Amino acid sequence: MQCEAEINLPVAFQQALRDFLPAENIIQDLAQRLALSGDASFYRLTPELVVRVDNISQLSRLLKFATDHLVPVTFRAAGTSLCGQAVTDSVLVVLSQNWRGAEVLDEGARIRLQPGIIGAQANKLLQPWGRKIGPDPASIDSCKIGGIAANNASGMCCGVKQNSYHTLCDLTLVMADGSVLDTADAESVKAFESSHGPLLDGLKVLHQQVKEDGLLAEKIRHKYRLKNTTGYGINSLLDFEQPLDILKHLLIGSEGTLGFIADITYHTVVDERDRASGLFIFNRIDTCCELVSRLRQAPVAAVELMDARALKSVAGKPAMPPGMDALNEQAAALLIEVTGDCAQVLTEHLEEIEKIIAPYTDELIGSVAFSQDKARNQELWAIRKGTFPAVGAVRPSGTTVIIEDVAFPVPRLADGVEALHRLFHKHGYNEAIIFGHALEGNLHFVFTQAFNTEAEIRRYQDFMQDLSELVTAGFGGSLKAEHGTGRNMAPFVKMEWGDAAYTLMERIKALFDPDGILNPGVILNADDKAHIRHLKPIPALDPELDKCIECGFCEPVCPSKDLTLTPRQRIALWRQIQAGEYSPQTKQQLQQAYQYLGVDTCAATGLCAQRCPVGINTGDFIKQLRAQKPKGEWIAKQVASHFAGTTRVARFALNSVDLSRNTLGETPTQAIFKGLNKLSGGAIPKWYPAWPKAAIKNRHTAVTSNRTQPAVVYFPSCTNRMFATDAGAEDQRPLQEVIAAILEKAGFRVLVPDDIDQLCCGTPWDSKGHNGIADDKASQSMASLARLAKAEGLPVLVDASPCAMQLNHYQLKQPGSDVKLYETAEFLYRFVVPKLEISPQKEPVTLHITCSSRRMHTEQYLLDLTRACTEQVIVPQDIYCCGFAGDKGFYTPELNASALADLSGQIPSGCSQGVSNSRSCEIGLHQHSGIPFQSVAYLLDRVSTSKCVD
Repeated sequence: MQCEAEINLPVAFQQALRDFLPAENIIQDLAQRLALSGDASFYRLTPELVVRVDNISQLSRLLKFATDHLVPVTFRAAGTSLCGQAVTDSVLVVLSQNWRGAEVLDEGARIRLQPGIIGAQANKLLQPWGRKIGPDPASIDSCKIGGIAANNASGMCCGVKQNSYHTLCDLTLVMADGSVLDTADAESVKAFESSHGPLLDGLKVLHQQVKEDGLLAEKIRHKYRLKNTTGYGINSLLDFEQPLDILKHLLIGSEGTLGFIADITYHTVVDERDRASGLFIFNRIDTCCELVSRLRQAPVAAVELMDARALKSVAGKPAMPPGMDALNEQAAALLIEVTGDCAQVLTEHLEEIEKIIAPYTDELIGSVAFSQDKARNQELWAIRKGTFPAVGAVRPSGTTVIIEDVAFPVPRLADGVEALHRLFHKHGYNEAIIFGHALEGNLHFVFTQAFNTEAEIRRYQDFMQDLSELVTAGFGGSLKAEHGTGRNMAPFVKMEWGDAAYTLMERIKALFDPDGILNPGVILNADDKAHIRHLKPIPALDPELDKCIECGFCEPVCPSKDLTLTPRQRIALWRQIQAGEYSPQTKQQLQQAYQYLGVDTCAATGLCAQRCPVGINTGDFIKQLRAQKPKGEWIAKQVASHFAGTTRVARFALNSVDLSRNTLGETPTQAIFKGLNKLSGGAIPKWYPAWPKAAIKNRHTAVTSNRTQPAVVYFPSCTNRMFATDAGAEDQRPLQEVIAAILEKAGFRVLVPDDIDQLCCGTPWDSKGHNGIADDKASQSMASLARLAKAEGLPVLVDASPCAMQLNHYQLKQPGSDVKLYETAEFLYRFVVPKLEISPQKEPVTLHITCSSRRMHTEQYLLDLTRACTEQVIVPQDIYCCGFAGDKGFYTPELNASALADLSGQIPSGCSQGVSNSRSCEIGLHQHSGIPFQSVAYLLDRVSTSKCVD
């Protein structure tokens, strides 16, 4: 359902786009535009048009036409920007999957990255060389390289020496007029010098002007001794002589206002693997700040400051010392990380740091000693990273969370913290917390803000005015240390820099973008109230969804992110539909559009909750919507009540379909099912070649009756009872037979419920919103399993990870239920592998880790089990969920296709088999990889023999 709204862009411009872009790349649908109308900031602007670009040629032509027709354009990467850099009411340019290229160069010394690749993915590529990119923003698992470079993002360990500006090697950029420059290509540089001589000459003039203005030059040097991302990077006019070097460094931190960074090559930095962390809480914040000044000259990788309120917000978290909820207001803590390129160097560094801390031990009121324990240190850093969401999770409904970052000269850091506290008190932000990268004097502060009344907006406006005067005039600091200028600070750039520097920045903008089409209003804005316009409403609609701060951290793991909407966008669009001021007709159209975009194409796997800072499971919300209007309630009840008969019918249908394929061929069969799907309104699924055959009926008899052997209760999932194993696999035995054989080799007795044919975990009903039926089926299954398990205190092995998760979730809701359930990989690795002789195969195996394994935190067992069975394990990168989602792969196969679009390209030559632990997932994995996938149990059985001695 397309929800159209009038597009107020020049008709000639729209026609020009249609002449060279595929129709699906030009998004006019109002629902989709609303979903992209916000970023992680508190601003919202609905784009007139969203344009998805596939390559640099398309982008070049788009910008040329935009310049010709004076149409403003804004670029969006991950949309994790906090200051409104990625929103517009004109044309929003988003990147397709084609912008995720990466190339490691010079044995890891450099890396070339396209803007669509996530920062953490770049670091994964560099791990074999012990390197990483310099920038390390807290959002590195979500933000993309395009945004990291465009905002000059830094982070906890990055400081001022390892950000994008200082580690830049080369880049390819597209100018406002559509011209392309690759600074690593001599021919491209030569052509650019010929076509853009006035731009380069203008930069020469500005360079000379700054050199000759002693006061301005000294101000620039002072500002960039601090962390500073306010305005343009005019330090480039002092740091470099050649116009081309100045040009490419000006692009860093320019927030899409000077050009589009189509790729960037970084000089990488050493990633020291030996590291230790410790937390030290002092009774006074000025003690912390004095210690920071001494630590700046020491071999520390990171020093994070947290004030008393920040510590109280995370009191009780793992690894936190007791008593944090009773701290005095003057207390503060330092979280310190120390690294070394080997264990001996790390030890030497720790000894040096401990000597620096020693004189201050009398003022310690709590500490967590330095340790190299990775698990404990992850808990410590989770404390620091948890401060921001801790405020977001408890904020009142209808408010937003604002996080700002400033930088003070380090010698005045304690005074700066005290001044901020006074400012919070003056304006009534009593919940505000402070934390930050202390080595650079970089402080973040977080508070909650409503924008639903003029009084609240005025309060925020007054606070920002006072803050800007405090930081700039009072301390000579930076208003923006690492988050970029954006809309929020654009009105205050002149206050920080002064007239001379601001004029310099205006001239830079005019040289690069004379028509002002690139992200207007961001960085430079003459409107002194720009920061309080276009504010994002956060209506109070649902206690769980109201916690969403629209940060976008959930998006990388969502299987529908490249097809329809992400979890953040589902929530954002729902908010606007429910609270927006639309005509009844438009609202109805939006709701109809949401059915497909938001509901039908949501896998509802819940992976988003693992990435969400406040733990929102958007999948649960979507299932609630499905429950409001569940489809086929009568049929669902009949299937549940007569499940054994239903599975018999399903096996018959699968055999009939297989006969049709063998008789008619694949193309006619696919066409027939496509027509039936359309005629039935989607009730009949679509067909494709990876559809399974029907499973052979298995009687599930016990393997042995030797009661001296240890026993296990085995729950064969309905998918494995219904679907045969992958037709392309060498081993065609039913999974039940394979698992029975493995358990027999390991000396286990196997017990299967007598009524197994009638049992199901409930997932098929739960995913469709039939909650009561789902619980009834889970209850029935658990009762049957408990009868077998409790008599002898036996464990239960469930041969599909989604079923294990569903039953575990049901059991958690039942007081006193204590049946120990294991999914296949965990049980086999923990209890069976030690009893087997394993001869790992040499042939590589591709492993898909299911979303249910990730949610149960059992993925390591699956990985370790596969590694025990083969010398080469390939785990495809950045595929967190296959998108098959129970039976959605049959009814909404485009979701499965989109989620696995990158799979086939990651299967190396010589790899002809894949493993996982969910039969439905394996169907889609085969379809989109070209190799058969089976349960990991088949692999274990193939490479193992018994250790047991009779």
